[in-house]
Amino acid sequence: MSTTPAAAESRSAVRTLLRLWPYVRPVRVRLFTAAFVAVVASCVGLVIPLVLKWMVDGPIADRDSAGVWRGALYLLLLGIAEALLFGLRRWLVARPLSHVEASMRARLYRHLQRLPVAFHDRWASGQLLSRATTDLMLVRMFLAFPLTFLLVNGVTIVIGVIIMLLQDWTLGLVILGPTVPLVVMCVVFEERYAHAARLAQDQVGDLTTVVEESVLGIRIVKGFGRHRSQARAFRELARTLRGTELRKARLLAAIWAVIVTLPELAIGAALVVGAVQVADGTLSAGTLVAFLSTALALRWPVESIGFLLAMSQEASTATERYFEVMDAPPESADPDAPPAPAGDASPAEDGGLRFHDVRFRYPDAPPDSPPLLDHIELHVRPGESMALVGATGSGKTTLTALVPRLHEVTSGRITLDGEDITAMSREELRAKVAVAFEEPTLFSASVGDNVLMGAGGDAGAPELERALAVAQAADFVHALPQGTLTQVGEQGLSLSGGQRQRLALARAVVGRPRFLVLDDPLSALDVHTEAAVEAALRRVLVDTTALIVAHRPSTVLLADRVALLADGRIQAVGTHQELLRTSTEYARLMSGDDPEEPSGPEEGDR
Repeated sequence: MSTTPAAAESRSAVRTLLRLWPYVRPVRVRLFTAAFVAVVASCVGLVIPLVLKWMVDGPIADRDSAGVWRGALYLLLLGIAEALLFGLRRWLVARPLSHVEASMRARLYRHLQRLPVAFHDRWASGQLLSRATTDLMLVRMFLAFPLTFLLVNGVTIVIGVIIMLLQDWTLGLVILGPTVPLVVMCVVFEERYAHAARLAQDQVGDLTTVVEESVLGIRIVKGFGRHRSQARAFRELARTLRGTELRKARLLAAIWAVIVTLPELAIGAALVVGAVQVADGTLSAGTLVAFLSTALALRWPVESIGFLLAMSQEASTATERYFEVMDAPPESADPDAPPAPAGDASPAEDGGLRFHDVRFRYPDAPPDSPPLLDHIELHVRPGESMALVGATGSGKTTLTALVPRLHEVTSGRITLDGEDITAMSREELRAKVAVAFEEPTLFSASVGDNVLMGAGGDAGAPELERALAVAQAADFVHALPQGTLTQVGEQGLSLSGGQRQRLALARAVVGRPRFLVLDDPLSALDVHTEAAVEAALRRVLVDTTALIVAHRPSTVLLADRVALLADGRIQAVGTHQELLRTSTEYARLMSGDDPEEPSGPEEGDR
């Protein structure tokens, strides 16, 4: 997702960079000390021209060799002091700024975990990765160098100009001649470079997304022989990024040419005017040497303005991109539960999993669009397993995602054993409800760690073995080179689809949850393995309230009752046999004759 908000152009770089202060505050003492040390080091450098003036007008003019050697010693000591002070500045900032970068990255990661699923649906992973890596590196570089030296060089230039004016005010005015055009050029450069820097960083995110997708989807790329088209897409993005980087280079070259040329012309003019004054006897040779030495000492602070501004603009856009994510609202806070409706319902009627007039529309859907789920009334009794059946795109997966609050209901409420799920903390809710998705996701960790993610911190080997047995995964897991300690690789792609699905099912049941939500958990299994898993799963479902998305009759037969979802509503509820007799649509679904496919991507497929 390439995002270049319109507000980015009108926002001040200074105001944006000031948002870094809460992260910098803990190390402010060392940063301020480093800045002070750098200013002192720069001022030490400006003393050198004054020593040269003393040497030229004193020992050299008087032919005092001892004085010349003494002056050389002074210059040596000043040079050593300047070098040591700049080394001390670097030592002061290195460790704390690496801590600032690590802290910002950790906060970004924690915030990403708290953002709703809808946010991750909208954002490309490459854009998030580039913000967590490249952008934070740019911020650290800014804090380590440009932030300090914009101050240090500014102070150095002011002090140097004062020294030159005190030496000879006419030569000082000659040196100050290019100031106005330099300031104008810097303002123009800053505005144009800011736009190019933002564009380049967004394009880096897009390129990262393409690389990540090509690596993760390498089997598809190779299987369909699409390596050329993927390479072409990569080249196009890389060519676009190269063009943007060249535009940045041209801007930097232009400002640098101006910044270097104008001061050199001013120094040349000052040399001519000063030489004439020395020849006329109105100016001492030592004063001219000191003046020109000071002007030359200011060359670096002046010439560095261009790339310091460039680095500052890149850090500003990196900070802006970072806070685009950090400013995204996390999952809503857990509000107080609404009062339960009055009545004398029995515990059996209140217990289990219940949907009370639930409606749902995706947050990014048009306001006038019909809800994906409308007036859902469904009750899964305590200890009961219910199959959820519907045509492709009917919203089955979305309905199941509402239970663990991966999405929030638009209206209505969902209760677990009579308690509104919004009255629970998400931690408490997700400890009660375990989920297994149709597309299983495994992490770059051991088999055991992947399965035990579904249990509390005190789960161990017995719980792991029980879960593997239920999912009929024990045999293939123990046949792996290191058994449950075997690393499964990124997204578990070293395993087959059926093996990944069985591990995901084991992860769902390992914690003995009170409520189980399964989204077609057996779709990748062969007939024999499916039968064995179903037999073991029946024993688990005896003590669990379960909602199971099903597409095949074999999965439906796991459930006590079946709910038919169509047109965003629950159309019928009953046993498998009852619905076969009473519902034509259900009978058609179970016969494999799926109703007409959606004409395009539907939100129910999410």
